[in-house]
Amino acid sequence: MAEIFNKPMGRRAFVGSALATSALAALAGCSNGGNTASSGSGTATDSSASGDNVMSFYLSEPAYIDPYNAQENQGTAVVRAVFDGLVTWDWDTNEPKAMCATDLPEVSEDGLTYTFHLREGMTFHNGDPVDAASFKRGWERLADGTMSAPSEIGYHLAPVAGYAEMAAGEATEITGLTCPDELTFQVQLTDPMGDFVAVCCHPGLVPVPQAALDDPASFLEQPIGNGPFKMDEAWQHNQYISVSRFDDYYGEAPKLDGVYFSIQADPDVAFRELQSGSIDFAMIPTGQIQDTIDQYGLSDDGFTVTPGKQCLTGTELSTYYLVVNFNDPVLSNAGVRRGISYAINRQNIVDTLYEGYREAANSIMPLSIDDNEQNVWAACAYDPEKAAEELDAAGYPAGEDGSRGINVTLDYNGDGGHEDIMSSIQADLEAVGITVTQNTTEWATYLNNLSSGQFQLARLGWTADYPTMDNFLYPNFFSTADNNYGPYNNPDVDAALLAARQINDEEERKAAYREICATIGNDMPVIPIMFYAHNYVGTDRLASFNYDAQTIPHFETAELA
Repeated sequence: MAEIFNKPMGRRAFVGSALATSALAALAGCSNGGNTASSGSGTATDSSASGDNVMSFYLSEPAYIDPYNAQENQGTAVVRAVFDGLVTWDWDTNEPKAMCATDLPEVSEDGLTYTFHLREGMTFHNGDPVDAASFKRGWERLADGTMSAPSEIGYHLAPVAGYAEMAAGEATEITGLTCPDELTFQVQLTDPMGDFVAVCCHPGLVPVPQAALDDPASFLEQPIGNGPFKMDEAWQHNQYISVSRFDDYYGEAPKLDGVYFSIQADPDVAFRELQSGSIDFAMIPTGQIQDTIDQYGLSDDGFTVTPGKQCLTGTELSTYYLVVNFNDPVLSNAGVRRGISYAINRQNIVDTLYEGYREAANSIMPLSIDDNEQNVWAACAYDPEKAAEELDAAGYPAGEDGSRGINVTLDYNGDGGHEDIMSSIQADLEAVGITVTQNTTEWATYLNNLSSGQFQLARLGWTADYPTMDNFLYPNFFSTADNNYGPYNNPDVDAALLAARQINDEEERKAAYREICATIGNDMPVIPIMFYAHNYVGTDRLASFNYDAQTIPHFETAELA
């Protein structure tokens, strides 16, 4: 999934043609929940925000909180609290485990049919039953082009028979999704896919009640889920989202009474509110990591906050990178792209801004997903001389004043704390004769600009939706994938990705993906910068709170002191 912050998912996002901000306004009837003058202070205006057993969690304004478009980690934090899918990823065993399903699916001998059996007695927050039809309904929303804001994460269902036809408007249902009975949900694939159960862990692949179709505008603002927490009021844009414990939840009851998502436009403001006791969990500003660790203590495992051990620095399944617009006449030149990449001093960014708590990227593939030399992209090395050679060979020699006649705009969302990183990159590029300007917009608008190609060189972060190599390659580099913003189009890569998906043996599948990753690296369609690590801190109110490597907040197991 797309990642909003300079820290941080994956988180994202998955993002096509719909304009998120205008769609929200059109569907909801008014923008910003009717609070157009809001400054994004996140100030509590309801009683649930001040409860003794309510956790306050920092959030930037999400793009969506309806699961059909769970494309970035801010909205997904809410989706994960409100909805449960068939399966989820178990970080203790490092494999999928059942949630709404009674067990992992039965798989046919040909690898094409997955049969899920559902738990009995599950209900949505409005009392409707969670059944096989509700899963079919929820999954089909990802392919429904008639929605006012069509989903941008539907490609996760690309392996499913009938998805392409419904997504193209040639069918009104996904034929590969069937319900033999109320508690049996069956998925038919067009070709075998070794990682398909992992795909089913995605937060968009959840059930929805009939209300999602009957009143989509309301559902967009106040989704009705089946998870451990429910929304008692609509999303208050740029202010807060409030959820409370669902007493009829089928699983183990959460210890928290609720979660108050405090929406802040500036992560530094959120950090100051944590220091004052108004927020329980926030991002540590750049340059303050060690000081914050000295004050609040370092987590034992890097992912769990406990009193006195409150700072999280665990390695994430995430990569921070620059996406290149292939329609730009200068950046369409592979030599220019390689020159830009060689010019960037990634280690300096990691050392000066993150005090060594991150790692310079040598590829799009995080080491935490697959640490193999074959994944390494040569142009990720810092080599200003090599950068100059590439730019000269591309037809942009330096003039007497050092300028090469290349003007680049660095686009990024201004609500995620990216300014220092972009300034460091700007200095590196100007050192080799490239003229750079910076341009910032807020997150939802930024995603829209990416989708419509209104950028030149833009920052993104990708957090694993599920921890597989495919999830870093297919969504970002398959020619028709929604997150392929370039757009990058290499028919050989497309064919290789489709072939790799069908390999059942895990080691053979990884070997195939490594070859694909190397091929993509030669083309340099994106410019990796660093591999993420947590830079978060919680207050001592948190007896235990886990924020995992996938940037999923586990409110269902959180406990206040």
